[in-house]
Amino acid sequence: MSVTAAKGFTAAGIAAGIKASGKADLALVVNTGPRRAAAGVFTSNRVKAAPVLWSEQVLKGGAVTAVVLNSGGANACTGPQGFQDTHATAEKAAEVLGHSAGEIAVASTGLIGVLLPMDKLLPGVAAAAAELSEHGGEKAALAIKTTDTVHKTAVATGPGGAWAVGGMAKGAGMLAPGLATMLVVLTTDADVDAGTLDKALRDATRQTFDRVDSDGCMSTNDTVLLLASGASGTTPEYGDFADAVRAVCADLARQLIGDAEGAAKDIKIEVVNAATEEDAVEVGRSIARNNLLKCAIHGEDPNWGRVLSAIGTTGAAFEPDRLNVAINGVWVCRNGSVGEDRDLVDMRFREVVVTADLAAGDRSAVIWTNDLTADYVHENSAYSS
Repeated sequence: MSVTAAKGFTAAGIAAGIKASGKADLALVVNTGPRRAAAGVFTSNRVKAAPVLWSEQVLKGGAVTAVVLNSGGANACTGPQGFQDTHATAEKAAEVLGHSAGEIAVASTGLIGVLLPMDKLLPGVAAAAAELSEHGGEKAALAIKTTDTVHKTAVATGPGGAWAVGGMAKGAGMLAPGLATMLVVLTTDADVDAGTLDKALRDATRQTFDRVDSDGCMSTNDTVLLLASGASGTTPEYGDFADAVRAVCADLARQLIGDAEGAAKDIKIEVVNAATEEDAVEVGRSIARNNLLKCAIHGEDPNWGRVLSAIGTTGAAFEPDRLNVAINGVWVCRNGSVGEDRDLVDMRFREVVVTADLAAGDRSAVIWTNDLTADYVHENSAYSS
């Protein structure tokens, strides 16, 4: 169910001592081939962590033989020393694996503005390499957790099980991405080139990770990588392959929102009958970032006025007196005014669905978010996260 679900990959996850807690904090994923094609998307935040800058350069070559990931420190805003540490990490992995550092991607997550303990990380890379296994995906997924309460993995297979796409993700906060969400590694044993991987990955992230908006805060470290080993010997139809990549990304994205910091409700925002998809996404994101609405949903209050208020701040095409809003299937707002009795809305369960009908076209989009809770405030104020 993880990055080793596809043939041609090994992985490991260990405790290198980066985290003071002594929990697992270093993961290694290796593509054993025969193909080593890769694609990646990264945060659109202009403040980028050293590993992002490094891995962006690596991906320009279209090949990745291994990925080193650490939790316990983001290595962001750490200046020239931070970039040098990322380079040293890739060099160490290249040394122990017998590969080129120019084909080693690096990803980090944790507190911003703190240098990594390289005296622990570099020996950890060698220790992780010694534990690489075709069954190591689960341990790798555990090692990249920070405030995550659970590790996140997913898998999809092609027709007849001829090939597979597997993946792991971490993320529970700073989930308001541009192209990616926190750290994600996807693998496939399909025989596809870097250009195909790039197209499938960008199509998938646009519809999944880019539409998860937990707290309106974009990370400096967001990284999503897709690696292909070609070990199945099968080149799939593009549509089948793109569907599988999208399915794994959608599964992981849903797990991310389900584990968002302090959340008690998972909120699915459906924007329908928009003039354009861009309008639908803009409206959905505005609703997702409305803290008043998020508080109301936490209190199980179907306050549809806050939905209309959020829609009204956007540049989307709509007429205010034609807007409709449903909460968990009850149309509490009709034509910009009072609709069905709000007491009919049942909000006792974890998932809440908010439907915004713009009555302006035939386009739609879904954005996932969560409620705003006292636990979220506590988790992000009681200690550095």
